[in-house]
Amino acid sequence: MRLPPAARVLPRSVFYGWYIAVGCAVLSFVGVGVGYYGLAVFLKPLKDEHHWSTTAVSGATGLYFSISGLTSAVIGPRIDRTGPIKFMAVGILIVGLSVAAIGFVHSLWQLYLVYSVLAIAFGMSTAVATNAIMTRWFVRRRAKAMAVSATGVSAGGVILSPLISKLVDIGGTELAAPSMGILVVAVALPVLFLVIAWDPKLMGLKPDGNMVPIPETAHSLLAEQVQLRHWSMAQARRTMAFWSLTIAFLLVLTAQTGYVFHQISFLEDRLGSRSTAAFALSVTAGGSIVARLIVGMFADNFDKRKFTVGLFALQATSILLIIHTENLAATWALTLVFGFTIGNVYMMQSLLVGEIFGLVSFGAVFGLVNLVGQVGAGAGPFGIGYLRDQTGGYAIPFTVTALLTYLAAVVILFARPAKREQPAHSETTGEAVGALAGK
Repeated sequence: MRLPPAARVLPRSVFYGWYIAVGCAVLSFVGVGVGYYGLAVFLKPLKDEHHWSTTAVSGATGLYFSISGLTSAVIGPRIDRTGPIKFMAVGILIVGLSVAAIGFVHSLWQLYLVYSVLAIAFGMSTAVATNAIMTRWFVRRRAKAMAVSATGVSAGGVILSPLISKLVDIGGTELAAPSMGILVVAVALPVLFLVIAWDPKLMGLKPDGNMVPIPETAHSLLAEQVQLRHWSMAQARRTMAFWSLTIAFLLVLTAQTGYVFHQISFLEDRLGSRSTAAFALSVTAGGSIVARLIVGMFADNFDKRKFTVGLFALQATSILLIIHTENLAATWALTLVFGFTIGNVYMMQSLLVGEIFGLVSFGAVFGLVNLVGQVGAGAGPFGIGYLRDQTGGYAIPFTVTALLTYLAAVVILFARPAKREQPAHSETTGEAVGALAGK
């Protein structure tokens, strides 16, 4: 039994899973705050400093997301077997070094190389790893717990986006990038080694603490029969739910990431400065925090599939309205509304995979769904950049993102739970039952 050092000093009256949730929030704050929102801030300075086109820099971003998705798909099954800690430790260190190197690139091939290495490290240390941890620690209260852990993602946007922009103003990417690289390593590694335990059974605990197991007749998607089922990838790929989730999040992440990464460039002209536009990205992230926490309080009790449909429709509509208004107050309001949706999109991806495919095979299934979604996330910035260069503006590219998001809302309707009568893999299921029993 391995007790993280923090477990020896933190109050035991609080279920340790909540400390895990806060720890994952801190990891996401620096990891995703720099590796997602930070790259959006770097986009225009890299163009301006090196006289590169929007398409060229966006292509590096597209490659970044595709490689990080591929990495997550490769390590997902390994996380299910051995846990994510060793992958996260190596990934965090390389993220820090790679982000720092962005400040010293002088040619496009160097940028593409640095982004490729950063993508591998990001895929090892973020989405699949942290979501697998949270899925193991929580079942009945999973939405509420993930709302807490994912708050770090948006907090990174709120705090780090304007900080990076300010550092760029002071010393360019040569100052901003190394500063962020140091921040990632200095914050994330201590949290990983001092606080995080990947599975409650390693500490003699049960998921959700001492809550009574869910009866088979109540909220059956969270019942043990579903959560402890082992899925081979061949079995998962034969379900309508898998393909619906995969295609829907491919579409929505293509659209969402394309918009987010060009939001600063788009709003800089309308709002008058890069700093103000970077603050608008912080508003987007701030709205994400508020909305995710509110949704997390209730999401364990309602149909997540139908909620996701409404979420996608709201995001698409907010983008269309932003395009077709010049009013500054309306622009800020719609930016906040868009922010309400962005964080919940990622959270619903994790929650839907966890509900339908359970905790035993979460890493493998989520890794593959995330791979396709990250390919879309990579294509989005590149596609928007290309269309912007071809059309001379963002109206047409952003209209395309809205239409893709509406289509994703239709596709997600087909993500119905798979039939439960197929047999579970006895050995893996037996281990998981032991986890839930606290053995």
